Order: sequence, then structure tokens, then C-alpha cells
Amino acid sequence: MAFHFQRRRLHYYHRFRFLLPLISAISGALLILFALLLVLAPSPSPLDVNHLHQPRHQHSSSSFNVGVDDDAIGVPVFRVPSRGGRSDRDIWTSRNSNFYYGCSNATHKFPNVDEITPPNRYLAIATSGGLNQQRTGITDAVVAARILNASLVVPKLDQKSFWKDASNFSEIFDVDWFIYFLSKDVKIIKQLPRRGKGGKTWTPSTMRVPRKCSERCYQNRVLPVLLKRHAVQLNKFDYRLANKLSTDLQKLRCRVNYHALKFTEPIQNMAKKLVHRMRMRSKHYIALHLRYEPDMLAFSGCYYGGGDKERKELGAIRRRWKTLHINNPDKPRRHGRCPLTPEEVGLMLRALGYGSDVHIYVASGEVYGGEETLAPLKALFPNFYSKDTIATKEELEPFYSFSSRMAALDFIVCDESDVFVTNNNGNMAKILAGRRRYFGHKPTIRPNAKKLYRLFLSKENMTWGAFASSVRTYQRGFMGEPNEVRPGRGSFHENPHTCICEDSQAKVKRDVGPRKYGKGINETRRDEVESDAQNVEDDPEWPDTDEDEDQSGPLDNDMFNRTGVDYDAVSSEEPELEEMLSD
Repeated sequence: MAFHFQRRRLHYYHRFRFLLPLISAISGALLILFALLLVLAPSPSPLDVNHLHQPRHQHSSSSFNVGVDDDAIGVPVFRVPSRGGRSDRDIWTSRNSNFYYGCSNATHKFPNVDEITPPNRYLAIATSGGLNQQRTGITDAVVAARILNASLVVPKLDQKSFWKDASNFSEIFDVDWFIYFLSKDVKIIKQLPRRGKGGKTWTPSTMRVPRKCSERCYQNRVLPVLLKRHAVQLNKFDYRLANKLSTDLQKLRCRVNYHALKFTEPIQNMAKKLVHRMRMRSKHYIALHLRYEPDMLAFSGCYYGGGDKERKELGAIRRRWKTLHINNPDKPRRHGRCPLTPEEVGLMLRALGYGSDVHIYVASGEVYGGEETLAPLKALFPNFYSKDTIATKEELEPFYSFSSRMAALDFIVCDESDVFVTNNNGNMAKILAGRRRYFGHKPTIRPNAKKLYRLFLSKENMTWGAFASSVRTYQRGFMGEPNEVRPGRGSFHENPHTCICEDSQAKVKRDVGPRKYGKGINETRRDEVESDAQNVEDDPEWPDTDEDEDQSGPLDNDMFNRTGVDYDAVSSEEPELEEMLSD
């Protein structure tokens, strides 16, 4: 019995001895394979923001909460990287910008003001809206005075609108520089003079002109009154000049907007401090103009998926205006007419190549949802600043009570940024887009909201790589590149094509230079054509302007009161609403 047991044990021992090398070889191979997978597998560097509360108004679940079990059932994982990733362009500059420059000098056909301005012909204007809407009115007022060969009285700023700023022209803009710089184009005076020696001051006849009033419109409607009364004041002067004018008048527009209108020294000095502090933190910075105030969202009629809470809160705001009607809350989002949420802006920027180390200056008012709404954007870009975080209360104290002066600080910091981004299509966004084109085509990103909206809705069903690739494709034509928009398309303040010239010598040098890997001019031109084609298709905010309307007849009530805003989901007869939305 003991003998058989010993034989059986020896038998199992020999079998195990032969299997041991095989087991060791398999185990070693598995360990090597596992090690190779660890080395070669790319690290997604996911952004861990699971601890953040998500905004109550998001239209979908959090972009960052990705379940571990998704891979097991074959669902694409949407995981946002902290790095910007690869990009086929320099994210801080515009391609071919060195081949274009701003040009606004008058031609030899534009006579000096002394040759065309008769005595006793005065034009006064009263602007409306916030700082940037008033800026367009001031610019167009100078051109209107030139059309009428009249002396312009320094414009009156709107002190009674939604923005409630009591500042006058000289408290925001350098009035002496304004008068001096334009002295060869238009005679500008600080106030209406007296009639002769010791006479009474001229009393202007007040009137309004229709939107997009052409040269002929001013000559037919305003000039006869001016010749008779000698002084005319045009009220609610916003968007009262046609987009399409003669070359010299368009260049005059540019001289006013980009050279004559300078902020006062206190505003400039404080803004320089803010810019310097951003530069001390980082070589480059992005400026984001974020319009996401409760009033503005309520007015726009846009719905962000916040359920009954959002409908109740924004609905209560809408009831303050009896004439505000919501036609279809889903329509403006589908058509790209709603501001992007802070989270959507952050995802767009990350997809365009801007990593979590990028510094962002945010110019905004009260944000709907407060910190809860801003949390995803701050998680994506922790280096998040505003004038309130980089300046002391004592430094900002002289500006706090004046909304236009506070807006002027943001305007300068945004203008000086390496990249300007907007989530909306308001006046500040438009004016800065045109200004940055004029001064070297600095990158200016405005969302292709119509395409991006559909992409944001379906992002949970795709990988980050697919999402980022689609964002880059959709944003072609929306990045502030030269020749991105057809001449004459959109507002002239946004697209000052007449005042942008091509450096032909620099282009000739490029054309005759060596081509890199067989690509050169044709490749660049193809990009420009594709960008323009996409822009025409996708951008509902840039209609072709100055429709052929009869502006030679008498003024009627409809022409007096016509208004136009970017958001067509609502209809309203409340002027305060438009002023609130304008900047």
C-alpha cells in the first residue's frame, strides 16, 4: 500500500516539474505584454471635476462625468483632456495677417472741411444704449455731419437708458483729441453757439431718421430742415446710417472709430494696469466677453434645459415687460441665435487647442446661476480672472458707479488680449471684431453657434477626439482670419473691409519664395474660399445689409420706431429691452 502511494506521488511530481517551465513562460509573457500596454497607451489626462455641482440650466448631463462601465458596453467615452492637444496652427496668431493692414487715410478727392462747411449749419445728436451702441452712434454722427456739410456738436450720451450712467462725452472720451483729430474732416464744436453777438443760443429742431439711412436719405430728409432751421438734433441715434457708403465716407468711419475715439486718461491708465497684471501672469492671455445675465437670457427667449426652475425664474423676469412675447423657445437655439453657456465656451476653447494652463480674463455682468454656472468653465481653465480679482476695490472705486466707464476698462483689456472670444453677437463683440481686424487681424473667435449647438447636444455619444475635430471644422471661418468674410457682409463696424488693405509687396515675396512640401498659395487661398463658403451657410447673424428700401419719401411712424436685434425668438415694443441687450 505504501509502495503504491509513493509511486503515485512521484508520478504527479514529474508531471508538475514538466509543466512548471510552461506556466512560468506564459506568466512572463503576460507580464511583458502588460508592461508594454502601460508604456504605449496614451494618457487621456482627464479633467476630474466630478466634485463640482453642474449648472441648473445645462441642456444635457455633465460633460465631465463619464461612467467607468461605458467601455464595457461599447459606448464612446467623452473625456475632456487638460492639455490643448495637437493643432495645425499657431493658436495665438492669425495666418497671413502680415499681408494686410488698416488703411483709412482720405483720398485726394475728399475736400478739406473748410471748403465745404458753410456757417450756421449745426447737427446735434443724442445717442442711445450702452457704451458700445453709443460708440457706433458717435462714429456714424461724424459721417452724417460730413454728408450734410454741417458742424457737429459733441454728441450727447444716453443717461436715461437701462444702463443708467450719468457720464457725459468728456468723462469717457478725450473730447479735445476727438475734435483735433477730425479737424480736417468735420468741424466739431462743444456746444451750439449764439445767434450773432449777444443773441440767443440756437434751438435745434428735433427729429429722427430711419435705420440704415443712406446719403440720399439724409440729403432728402434732414438737409431741407437744416437749411430752414439751421440747427437739427437727431434723437435715438443708433444704427441710423447705411452700411454701404462711398469709399471716402467709409474710411472716415474708420478714422473716427479706430483713431479719434480715445478713452480718457483715468480710464486708459487703469486699463493699462489690468493688462500689465495679466501679462505678468502669463505671456499670452485670452479675453472672454461673456453675456449671460438673467435679463439678457430672459429677453432672448432661449431655453437651456434647466426645466421648471429655469422657466419659472426667467419667466418671472419676462413678465416685467408686457409686450415681450416668446414665440418658440427652442427655435433660437436651433438657429444659433443664443449665447453659448460658460461650459460650452470652455469646451470650444479646449477643442481649439487651448489647455488648462491658459490664462483667461472674463468681462461679464451678473451671470445667471452665479458660481454654479461658472464652475465648469473654471474647472477647464483654473487661471480665471476679472477686473475685480486683479484690481483692488480702492482702484476701481472711481469707476464703480458708472457702467460705461467699467465697460470701457473691459473693452481695453479685451482689445489688448492675444485672443478675444465671445459667446454672443452683441455690440461689443462686433466692434472689437472689426477693430482687431483693422489692427492686424488679431485672433477673434466667435462661435458658429448653429453647428455647435447640435454638436453639444450629441457630445455624450462621441469620443473627445471626434468632438474636437468637429469643433475645429465648424469654426473655420469664425476665427478672425483675413478674407474670412465677404466684403459688404455684416455690419461695417464688424467687417470694415474698405479700410483693410493688402501689402502687395509682402505677398509678392511670399509668392516667389520656396514652397514647403509642395503647398503654398493655392492651399491658403483654398482655405479662404472654404471659410467664406461656410460662413455664408452657417452664420445667421450676418445678413446682407442695406436692403433696397425707399428712403426718399416723408418719414412715417414705422420708420421712426423700427428696431432690430439679433434674437428673433421674441417680439417687443420695449426700447429698454433693446438697450439692455445691445452691449
